[in-house]
Amino acid sequence: MDRLSTSASLMIVSDLDFTMVDHNDPENVSLLRFNALWEAYYRHDSLLVFSTGRSPTIYKQLRNEKPLLTPDITIMSVGTEIAYGESMVPDYGWEQCLNLNWDRDIVAQETSKFPQLIPQSDTEQRPHKVSFFLEKTESLEVIKALSERLEKRGLDVKIIYSNGTALDVLPKGAGKGQALVYLLKKFEADGRIPLITLVCGDSGNDAELFTIPEVYGVMVNNAQEELLQWHGENAKNNPNIIHSSERCASGIIQAIGKFTLGPNVSPRDIGDFRKCRIDIFSPAHEVVKFYLFYERWRRGEVEKSDQLMQNLKSSFYLFGSFVQPSGTEQPINKCIDMMESLYGDKQGKQYQVWLDRVTAAQIGSNAWLVKFDKWESSGEICLTLFGCLFCPL
Repeated sequence: MDRLSTSASLMIVSDLDFTMVDHNDPENVSLLRFNALWEAYYRHDSLLVFSTGRSPTIYKQLRNEKPLLTPDITIMSVGTEIAYGESMVPDYGWEQCLNLNWDRDIVAQETSKFPQLIPQSDTEQRPHKVSFFLEKTESLEVIKALSERLEKRGLDVKIIYSNGTALDVLPKGAGKGQALVYLLKKFEADGRIPLITLVCGDSGNDAELFTIPEVYGVMVNNAQEELLQWHGENAKNNPNIIHSSERCASGIIQAIGKFTLGPNVSPRDIGDFRKCRIDIFSPAHEVVKFYLFYERWRRGEVEKSDQLMQNLKSSFYLFGSFVQPSGTEQPINKCIDMMESLYGDKQGKQYQVWLDRVTAAQIGSNAWLVKFDKWESSGEICLTLFGCLFCPL
């Protein structure tokens, strides 16, 4: 939350499963498109927030399985937990807010009286969230009866049913929407409220996000019936909420363009980088572009040409270097020479490269220090961290 000293130009608040992440896309095409767009154009002055129903345990599991970027803020367990940065520092103030009129023991007692409620795994039972599986055909009756029982016990709770299978009991003040409201108030108190906020979701537990005034919203193309029905009943006349024609992360990119929130052409969508020019020089964009070329070079998807390699060298500072985690430095030109021998070595394989946490600082009149995490996947994921001295042509 403290990464930016001023208001974020854009804050994207996105659900994960079947919104940012398409589990039907084994090659993660749409997610990698978003990653390249975010790191090339937005990371330096914007905020990325993941808002998920997952507990910290299975959220971290997802990060080990999919090429997710590192968010600035993570909202987990259906809006009952908030954490900041890569180290996921908890927001204890939010936890205190949720304690009002909440007694987890009473919730456990009352829910145990409903045999239709099948407890989810222990990892999903959190201090301010009690979670079950429930058949859709029985959901209306159970939710009504359970609400009445808990009210008689003096609790203020919120019951959220999503995906036609999952039921969560939360404190009344919890939920994805309320967690976002809490964050926006914190930003406002610091004089750093984001200039634009875009919320993204696909299921019933995302509906609250779309109720916050003045946010833009996108329901991805694969949004579930429960969210579309909620929209039809509550927000169909709101021009700031759209139902995209693209699935998952591609729908988020589409919304950025629809609402003209900023650049919406991912570097991954550009076939010939020699024709890729931007109005204002951006070292982050150039480094993202370089590694996409690197991926295509090793996959044998670009022409093997001495001229291409010379153009690549001319894009970098003559005396620049890559710095590895060990502290070892190598001249950029030498790295590019070594890269030539790797042409096509990943041809026919699901080899992918993406960058995370790209930051740039100008250290001279035409030189930049660019830091980033570089990830490679070709069945297994490994991480390499570089610093790069870089300058424009």
